[in-house]
Amino acid sequence: MLKGYGLIFAEIYLSTNKIVMRSVLFSLTAVFFAFSSLSAQTKSEQDVFVPIAKYIQSGDSEKLSAWFDQNMEIDILGTVNDCSKAQAKQIIKEFFNNYSPKSFVIAYRSGKPPMKYAIGNLNAGGSKFRVTLFVKIQDDGNFIQKLRVEKE
Repeated sequence: MLKGYGLIFAEIYLSTNKIVMRSVLFSLTAVFFAFSSLSAQTKSEQDVFVPIAKYIQSGDSEKLSAWFDQNMEIDILGTVNDCSKAQAKQIIKEFFNNYSPKSFVIAYRSGKPPMKYAIGNLNAGGSKFRVTLFVKIQDDGNFIQKLRVEKE
Protein backbone atom coordinates (compact mmCIF):
# COMPACT_ATOMS: atom_id res chain seq x y z
CA MET A 1 0.00 0.00 0.00
CA LEU A 2 2.87 2.33 0.77
CA LYS A 3 4.35 1.66 -2.65
CA GLY A 4 1.21 3.04 -4.35
CA TYR A 5 1.50 6.32 -2.47
CA GLY A 6 5.17 6.57 -3.37
CA LEU A 7 4.33 6.32 -7.06
CA ILE A 8 1.63 8.97 -6.74
CA PHE A 9 4.03 11.33 -4.94
CA ALA A 10 6.73 10.62 -7.52
CA GLU A 11 4.32 11.42 -10.38
CA ILE A 12 3.18 14.62 -8.66
CA TYR A 13 6.81 15.60 -8.04
CA LEU A 14 7.80 14.94 -11.67
CA SER A 15 4.80 16.78 -13.14
CA THR A 16 5.46 19.75 -10.81
CA ASN A 17 9.11 19.77 -11.89
CA LYS A 18 8.06 19.78 -15.56
CA ILE A 19 5.81 22.79 -14.97
CA VAL A 20 8.55 24.62 -13.07
CA MET A 21 11.14 23.82 -15.75
CA ARG A 22 8.79 25.04 -18.51
CA SER A 23 8.20 28.27 -16.60
CA VAL A 24 11.93 28.80 -16.09
CA LEU A 25 12.66 28.04 -19.74
CA PHE A 26 9.90 30.42 -20.90
CA SER A 27 11.20 33.19 -18.58
CA LEU A 28 14.78 32.78 -19.78
CA THR A 29 13.63 32.91 -23.41
CA ALA A 30 11.62 36.07 -22.76
CA VAL A 31 14.58 37.75 -21.03
CA PHE A 32 16.90 36.78 -23.91
CA PHE A 33 14.59 38.33 -26.53
CA ALA A 34 14.07 41.46 -24.42
CA PHE A 35 17.83 42.05 -24.16
CA SER A 36 18.34 41.22 -27.83
CA SER A 37 15.84 43.85 -28.99
CA LEU A 38 17.22 46.42 -26.52
CA SER A 39 20.74 45.77 -27.77
CA ALA A 40 19.64 46.07 -31.40
CA GLN A 41 17.83 49.34 -30.68
CA THR A 42 20.88 50.84 -28.95
CA LYS A 43 23.14 49.72 -31.80
CA SER A 44 20.88 51.23 -34.48
CA GLU A 45 20.74 54.54 -32.62
CA GLN A 46 24.55 54.67 -32.41
CA ASP A 47 24.99 53.65 -36.03
CA VAL A 48 23.32 56.82 -37.32
CA PHE A 49 26.75 58.46 -37.52
CA VAL A 50 28.49 55.61 -39.38
CA PRO A 51 27.09 56.36 -42.87
CA ILE A 52 27.27 60.11 -42.28
CA ALA A 53 30.96 59.82 -41.37
CA LYS A 54 31.59 57.69 -44.46
CA TYR A 55 30.08 60.35 -46.75
CA ILE A 56 32.02 63.16 -45.09
CA GLN A 57 35.28 61.21 -45.43
CA SER A 58 34.62 60.53 -49.11
CA GLY A 59 33.46 64.11 -49.76
CA ASP A 60 30.18 62.83 -51.21
CA SER A 61 27.86 65.84 -50.91
CA GLU A 62 25.09 64.02 -52.80
CA LYS A 63 24.84 61.11 -50.36
CA LEU A 64 25.54 63.28 -47.33
CA SER A 65 22.73 65.66 -48.29
CA ALA A 66 20.26 62.76 -48.25
CA TRP A 67 20.63 62.97 -44.45
CA PHE A 68 19.88 66.72 -44.35
CA ASP A 69 16.60 67.91 -42.84
CA GLN A 70 14.33 69.95 -45.14
CA ASN A 71 15.53 73.11 -43.37
CA MET A 72 18.75 73.17 -41.39
CA GLU A 73 21.59 75.30 -40.11
CA ILE A 74 24.97 74.94 -41.74
CA ASP A 75 28.02 76.76 -40.35
CA ILE A 76 31.11 76.52 -42.56
CA LEU A 77 34.18 78.30 -41.18
CA GLY A 78 32.06 80.86 -39.33
CA THR A 79 29.60 81.58 -42.13
CA VAL A 80 26.22 80.56 -40.71
CA ASN A 81 23.25 79.84 -42.98
CA ASP A 82 19.71 78.77 -42.12
CA CYS A 83 18.82 77.18 -45.40
CA SER A 84 16.93 74.55 -47.33
CA LYS A 85 18.25 71.06 -47.98
CA ALA A 86 19.20 72.03 -51.57
CA GLN A 87 21.08 75.15 -50.45
CA ALA A 88 22.94 73.20 -47.74
CA LYS A 89 23.91 70.61 -50.34
CA GLN A 90 25.48 73.31 -52.52
CA ILE A 91 27.33 74.82 -49.56
CA ILE A 92 28.85 71.49 -48.46
CA LYS A 93 29.66 70.61 -52.08
CA GLU A 94 31.60 73.88 -52.42
CA PHE A 95 33.44 73.15 -49.15
CA PHE A 96 34.41 69.66 -50.38
CA ASN A 97 35.59 71.18 -53.69
CA ASN A 98 37.81 73.64 -51.79
CA TYR A 99 38.99 71.13 -49.17
CA SER A 100 39.16 67.60 -50.51
CA PRO A 101 38.63 65.21 -47.55
CA LYS A 102 41.42 62.76 -46.72
CA SER A 103 40.10 61.32 -43.45
CA PHE A 104 37.26 61.78 -41.00
CA VAL A 105 36.88 60.15 -37.60
CA ILE A 106 34.07 60.58 -35.07
CA ALA A 107 35.83 61.46 -31.81
CA TYR A 108 32.79 61.93 -29.57
CA ARG A 109 29.07 61.19 -29.69
CA SER A 110 26.33 61.80 -27.20
CA GLY A 111 22.69 62.68 -26.72
CA LYS A 112 19.54 60.63 -26.73
CA PRO A 113 16.48 60.66 -28.95
CA PRO A 114 15.12 62.92 -30.26
CA MET A 115 18.53 64.63 -30.63
CA LYS A 116 22.01 63.13 -30.87
CA TYR A 117 25.25 64.85 -31.68
CA ALA A 118 28.75 63.92 -32.69
CA ILE A 119 32.07 65.71 -32.98
CA GLY A 120 34.58 64.52 -35.52
CA ASN A 121 38.02 65.38 -36.82
CA LEU A 122 38.33 66.05 -40.54
CA ASN A 123 41.61 66.19 -42.42
CA ALA A 124 40.91 67.90 -45.74
CA GLY A 125 42.88 69.94 -48.24
CA GLY A 126 45.95 69.98 -46.02
CA SER A 127 44.00 71.47 -43.09
CA LYS A 128 42.39 70.06 -39.96
CA PHE A 129 38.77 70.76 -39.05
CA ARG A 130 36.39 69.98 -36.23
CA VAL A 131 32.97 68.89 -37.50
CA THR A 132 29.93 68.98 -35.22
CA LEU A 133 26.74 67.21 -36.27
CA PHE A 134 23.31 67.45 -34.64
CA VAL A 135 20.96 64.69 -35.80
CA LYS A 136 17.24 64.56 -35.10
CA ILE A 137 16.10 60.98 -34.43
CA GLN A 138 12.50 60.33 -35.55
CA ASP A 139 10.30 57.39 -36.46
CA ASP A 140 10.29 58.46 -40.11
CA GLY A 141 14.07 58.84 -40.30
CA ASN A 142 17.17 60.51 -38.92
CA PHE A 143 18.02 63.98 -40.20
CA ILE A 144 20.96 66.33 -39.78
CA GLN A 145 19.57 69.55 -38.27
CA LYS A 146 22.87 71.35 -37.87
CA LEU A 147 26.32 70.88 -39.36
CA ARG A 148 29.27 72.99 -38.22
CA VAL A 149 32.80 72.93 -39.68
CA GLU A 150 35.51 74.84 -37.79
CA LYS A 151 39.18 75.09 -38.59
CA GLU A 152 41.43 73.78 -35.80
